[in-house]
Amino acid sequence: MSKVAVMTDSNSGITQKEAQRLGIRVVPMPFYIDGELYYEDITLTQEEFYGHLSGEADISTSQPSPGDVMEIWEELLDTYDEVVHIPMSSGLSNSCETAMALARDFDGKVHVVNNQRISVTQRQSVLDALALAGQGRTGQEICDILMREKLEASIYITVDTLKYLKKGGRVTPAAAALGTVLNLKPVLTIQGEKLDAFAKVRGMKSAKKVMKEAMKKDLDTRFAGRKVHLEIAHTCPEEEAQAWKEELEAYFPGYDIHMDALSLSVACHIGPGALAVACSRQVEELEDR
Repeated sequence: MSKVAVMTDSNSGITQKEAQRLGIRVVPMPFYIDGELYYEDITLTQEEFYGHLSGEADISTSQPSPGDVMEIWEELLDTYDEVVHIPMSSGLSNSCETAMALARDFDGKVHVVNNQRISVTQRQSVLDALALAGQGRTGQEICDILMREKLEASIYITVDTLKYLKKGGRVTPAAAALGTVLNLKPVLTIQGEKLDAFAKVRGMKSAKKVMKEAMKKDLDTRFAGRKVHLEIAHTCPEEEAQAWKEELEAYFPGYDIHMDALSLSVACHIGPGALAVACSRQVEELEDR
């Protein structure tokens, strides 16, 4: 039976401490802050990141160096027969395509999963991969199953401020100024590769309502009759995030909702105060577990 290692990046929301508990490897995403290099969850904490962000620092995201990625693969292959690597969506970063190119030099022992996931849905893919490896699946089988499920996830996000969408060019300065005056809250969605506009409403209460209704529609239509994992991601203070979780638990009774801080690579573009609800369909091969 093939012994399969599972690896991801810090966009999954899996911390280095949790990675040790799970028995996986997590590549820290690099950030440049005022020209200085930092690594998520290694030399850059969530608190430090938001401190820099609110302080108007110049922050840019990067991708892990090829050398660092290959070095981890080589270390894992000293112990394991194969590696399943689950990076963030190729629609949000070039790191996935880079990893796919690097994997060609590993004689089929490294399988890079380009299943368009980010944050809590990416985390669930990692957990699915671990469970499948526990069933004795090969690296190729795990990759094939996760790729089959790649569009079976849904994310809705609302932001507290238009400032960071303006900085990233997703809204014009004029639209941002008008939106701020009118207290407009955009609701964004990730359905596959990229972050797209979904709705625009006045006030956070309305934005939450739109997200709950959109998720309910997904559960009643796209995922009707199937088990799903329900998840929350956020860039809020913990008490606000907890209140959102309690609101969703009341709206969707019977779900065990997992909550994580949002990936810093996405937080760069939406800023603090954001809330998200997400779901990912449970993998058929694991439904009876």
